[in-house]
Amino acid sequence: MSGAQPGPAASASAPRILPGRVRVRRATPRDLESVIALRLALLREHPDHPIYGRLRHDVGERARRLFASQLRSPIEVILLGELDGGVVGVLRCVESTGSPLLEPERYAYVSSSYVRPDARRRGVLRALLGEAERWARARGLDQMRLHNVAGSRTAERAWSALGFSVVEEVRVRDLRDGGTH
Repeated sequence: MSGAQPGPAASASAPRILPGRVRVRRATPRDLESVIALRLALLREHPDHPIYGRLRHDVGERARRLFASQLRSPIEVILLGELDGGVVGVLRCVESTGSPLLEPERYAYVSSSYVRPDARRRGVLRALLGEAERWARARGLDQMRLHNVAGSRTAERAWSALGFSVVEEVRVRDLRDGGTH
């Protein structure tokens, strides 16, 4: 991310009403509590995951500082999805710098996408991703990337249906307690 140049202003600042009463808008600092709640709910959905299941004891305090900083960042956007006036989904998109050896030089990295279970399968994720794509295109980016939890059939199906394909795997080796295999 270092060295990335801010692009044009995001179109995500104006709320977008989509079919099925899904409304997508750019989060502001006033939305910090909603952003914290949704992004921590995402992490808490995976208590047994070797990375996401290891929440720190002060996760709330850390989340507040981190997410407040992200809301002010000129190279990222946090989008909120609303149904019937309530915030039910979140998606973060960051203008990221690629390897200096590979194309593209910059790409959109999608992270922290979450829709509350009672609002799923109502077009919220698709609407959030559509707005993130508009934001990325406005910045001259022509590729989106993301990571999702391995083994989650729901996530795999959703991201495949939204046009993403698997191109690499992330592997972890735990070095605690000797770290031998």
